[in-house]
Amino acid sequence: MARFFALGVILLPLVEIAIFIKVGQTIGLLPTLALILGAALAGGLLLRQQGLSVLGQLRSNVSAGRMPGRTIADAMMIGFAAVLLVLPGFLSDIVALALLLPPFRHWLYAALARRVTVVSTTAGYSSRTAHDPYRDTRLDGPDVVDLDDDDYRRR
Repeated sequence: MARFFALGVILLPLVEIAIFIKVGQTIGLLPTLALILGAALAGGLLLRQQGLSVLGQLRSNVSAGRMPGRTIADAMMIGFAAVLLVLPGFLSDIVALALLLPPFRHWLYAALARRVTVVSTTAGYSSRTAHDPYRDTRLDGPDVVDLDDDDYRRR
């Protein structure tokens, strides 16, 4: 997996430069620069709109007590799209704009969900009962104060 990541880091700038050259040869320098700026502006507007929408969904899921798994995945995809929009290039802008579209995110989430198994756990507190043989009865009195490591200093 690390090899593919390293290969992608090396190949992405080369592919972006090649696309810049081809588009520049086809439509000229100024229209090419206008396309890059237009994609960045459109991406910024979509990023703002979709980001606020996902934030509202996240708040409503948490307040309703539902697991916000899908909403968190959307937020991560939007964050990745924001990183791609910062990078100059047509390929990264196309992928970023696709990630900002809800139907594409839905399709990508469904494709990833088929390959991932989610295990839900609940947080619980386990206390020892009175019949527990390992229970230290000296620590049950009202004079016992439990401190964390940050609450005291050693001399």
